[in-house]
Amino acid sequence: MAIEVKIPSVGESVQEAVLTEWFKQDGDVVEKDEPLFVIETDKVTLEVTAEAAGTLKIQVQAGETVAVGTVVATIETGGAKPAAEKKPDAAPEEKESRDKAAKPEKAEEKPAPAEKKAPSPEKKAPAPAAAPGEHAPAVRRLAAEKGIDLSRIEGTGPGGRITKGDVLLALEQAPAGVPEECSPPGELGREGEPAEVRKAMSPIRKRIAERLLEAKQNTAMLTTFNDVDMSRAMALRTQYKDAFKEKHDISLGFMSFFIKACVAALQEIPEVNGFVDGSDIVYHNYQHIGVAVGSPRGLVVPVIRHAERLSFAGIEKAILDYVAKIKENRLELADLEGGTFTISNGGVYGSLLSTPILNTPQSGILGMHRIEKRPVVVDDQIVIRPMMYLALSYDHRIVDGRGAVTFLKRVKELVENPERLLLEV
Repeated sequence: MAIEVKIPSVGESVQEAVLTEWFKQDGDVVEKDEPLFVIETDKVTLEVTAEAAGTLKIQVQAGETVAVGTVVATIETGGAKPAAEKKPDAAPEEKESRDKAAKPEKAEEKPAPAEKKAPSPEKKAPAPAAAPGEHAPAVRRLAAEKGIDLSRIEGTGPGGRITKGDVLLALEQAPAGVPEECSPPGELGREGEPAEVRKAMSPIRKRIAERLLEAKQNTAMLTTFNDVDMSRAMALRTQYKDAFKEKHDISLGFMSFFIKACVAALQEIPEVNGFVDGSDIVYHNYQHIGVAVGSPRGLVVPVIRHAERLSFAGIEKAILDYVAKIKENRLELADLEGGTFTISNGGVYGSLLSTPILNTPQSGILGMHRIEKRPVVVDDQIVIRPMMYLALSYDHRIVDGRGAVTFLKRVKELVENPERLLLEV
């Protein structure tokens, strides 16, 4: 019996997907629930697993764009295992008979080499001139590494062959290391790599580009900045991280501090938690916080729903679950929808300062950056403190400068005094 393997539906708005990679080859035996291939849509990347065990028959190759519901393979469930078990069933008697049958054939082949032992004196004549492009592997390898065009070098070896010495001599004679006449411009890049590589945008990258351009064109985006002293948050984390880990089986990170601070600030400045819908403004009485996460295929923003109801541990677990989903290609479309505010942490990549772009239709996004020790004035004294720059980009159509600055100052106050987050004051 053959079971059809189809492109699954991942949401009403998604009509097609790119089959990016097969984990198996045509004819392979697969087990039930074993990953078969990866699909990529304009929103998510997803692994598709086998519904049953059997032999895989691939019908659509990797790299093709196919509609949702398309059959890309079948799994033949009948007789797959016996076929795989045939090899070890060979009896010892059969092996012996095969060996005996093979020996006479080898004996008959012995006279053949005897004919080759009598070479004629003519074969010792000088080798003919080398055909174009016929060079020793070492010469070709050196030429590729140095970007040398062998057709422009005169060979001094037997039959006009180019030697390694000829290639090295051409390099020595060049004023800049590689002679221009030996290296056609534009053909090779560093270490013999192509100077240019053209690849089609993935669906996720196309979608990211569209949304970023949409945000720039359709919003009145402005960014305000502040910095935050991380001393007390770092001290609190250091003091309780072991106990936190022991109780909740998860590490305590700084993202939960900022999410809790943003939830409190969003409740005080509700326009940052709203968005424009035509001629209306939609306000939300809940906080669905999107957390930007980098992945090999592009940036995704899974949403932590009702962050206002979660504890520090609940937030950290939600983040960890999403990271695992992204790594295992299990992120669903529903995980990305419904966010009311976004936080992006460029500091994990070493960013000192940036202006994040809005995740439309949202009206606010907070950019975190790296923690860096800097001299600051505290009580008229210059001291060294671990500081972080914060950036809030907002839609100036509905968020005034006063509201944006007040929001960012509130986040700063709460992170600098993390006990207020616990006491909710």
